Amino acid sequence: MACKVHVDDLVVIQPDTAGIDIGSQSHWVSVPADRDTEPVREFSAMTHGLLALADWLQQCGIRRVAMESTGVYWIPLYELLCERGFEVALVDGRKIKHVSGRKSDPIDCRWLRKLHSCALTPGGFSPRAGGLRAARHRAPSRAPHRGCGTLRAAHAKGPDRDEPQA
Repeated sequence: MACKVHVDDLVVIQPDTAGIDIGSQSHWVSVPADRDTEPVREFSAMTHGLLALADWLQQCGIRRVAMESTGVYWIPLYELLCERGFEVALVDGRKIKHVSGRKSDPIDCRWLRKLHSCALTPGGFSPRAGGLRAARHRAPSRAPHRGCGTLRAAHAKGPDRDEPQA
């Protein structure tokens, strides 16, 4: 018979932790209840929202962040939080989605924060600082580049012999 553990019985190991449920339009963020009068907030996925989110986490004294995302919308926030000095973990949503009772983004971010503060988040993709940005710039774009074909062909051949070398 399986032993059931109540969420309040879990021991908090990392108290300075936030949980973020990433979405395409907005991100839901949860901090410990003693850090703010409104511990769960929604932020826009646009630049102004990401900056406000990072500022709020710093005001709340957060040091560690667990983010749950199944798309690419986590990348700008991940880079911003790393630049601000946060310890960021990207958690695979498929590993924790089977928990009963999770029905909405505000609940998801609270549950993610609780799991991460108790060191119970399963290991996910955790790019090293700077490595993600470098890999993104090295990867070829899949978008068609119309009108650039001759430029790329000239670049591939190298500089013309008549041009001065830099």
